[in-house]
Amino acid sequence: MPQPLILASQSAARCEMLQNAGLSLECHSARIDESTIKASLLGQNVPPRNMADALADMKARQVAVKHPDRMVLGADQILVHKGKIFDKPTSLEVAKSQLLTLRGQSHLLFSAAVIYDQAMPVWRHIGRAELTMRDFSSAFLDSYLRQMGDDLFTTVGGYKLESLGSQLFLSVKGDYFSVLGLPLLEVLGFLRGKGVCQI
Repeated sequence: MPQPLILASQSAARCEMLQNAGLSLECHSARIDESTIKASLLGQNVPPRNMADALADMKARQVAVKHPDRMVLGADQILVHKGKIFDKPTSLEVAKSQLLTLRGQSHLLFSAAVIYDQAMPVWRHIGRAELTMRDFSSAFLDSYLRQMGDDLFTTVGGYKLESLGSQLFLSVKGDYFSVLGLPLLEVLGFLRGKGVCQI
């Protein structure tokens, strides 16, 4: 029986997705300085898609070197709108500003996954989704911000599509699971091939 997969993250959404899919899983925090790394990648004009991949790779590698006998999954998301990269909001004011910027607009979300085995990268995939927000009212936004509470600060862009955040959108083109934080179907396909996912 294979050892449980290690997710190089404490993301509750990613952990829940993988566990709901029937995987035996351990979640280990990848301690990387994302802000500094993002700033460096932006300074090198790295495209958002490649930035998501690089961050996912760094997370997986950081945990994999400590567990060379285990399979480790790293993941990261990058939201880009008109060339600007959005991070997880750090305050109510930042969340409101981000959502006002995205209101009535389309943006792209890249969701990268990288798997290491024996401390070496063996697989990677980048999911892509295009999301279009509706032109919601200021009253709706204020109500949304109140109801979301601290959940605003757990996701890039300040929305959770699987809950109240769905009310923000007109359309989503692309992989639903990638919006939630992980290109799940592709990850499961690889793991089945490796015998890690037995279902």
